[in-house]
Amino acid sequence: MKIKECEGAVIDATIIESASRPKTVIEAVSEDRKEEEQKDKEIEISYAKDTDARWLKKGKKCYFGYKGFIATDTKDGYIEKVHLTPANKSEVRQLEESLPDKKAKRIYVDKGYASKENREKLKSLKIREGIMSKAYRGKRLSYWEKIRNKLISKKRFIVEQAFGTLKRRFNFTRAWYLTKEKVAAQFICKAICYNLLKAINKVAWV
Repeated sequence: MKIKECEGAVIDATIIESASRPKTVIEAVSEDRKEEEQKDKEIEISYAKDTDARWLKKGKKCYFGYKGFIATDTKDGYIEKVHLTPANKSEVRQLEESLPDKKAKRIYVDKGYASKENREKLKSLKIREGIMSKAYRGKRLSYWEKIRNKLISKKRFIVEQAFGTLKRRFNFTRAWYLTKEKVAAQFICKAICYNLLKAINKVAWV
């Protein structure tokens, strides 16, 4: 069904809640997209059965679990690679680990991965970068940066579809097992099922 290397790949992450819930109330919780200020700060969870899971605050809601990263090709949306981290790990430092094993010509990611280091890494690998620009305090996005972000965003819908199917069709909003190793294995199995479903649907339309 897929024998050529992908022209481009889209990378993103989603939250996978732990199968267990901690019995303690935690006051200080890492906030999503606050990487520069927090530097992946560790928070001890007393009495939690899942000792590998961590807290993350996204918007007004707190989650206890993991971040699941996937890379999909830009043509058909097949999942090329997955990897898992505790929820408090920032996306900006996970780009290299998320790159597909088969080299893509261009990588598309959202502003959560925006950094000088990531741009230089892709350049060193001779991969054209499609990293969305990020506004900073006192530095707004230019007109052309906004246009570029919109063009990249149009490519990123395919990875959002993958997460939607994994969560709705394959019920992967919450993990079934404890510890990072077992949740990562489950993540791989879900990705395989997703790719098989896409292949079946593709054959049905031929």
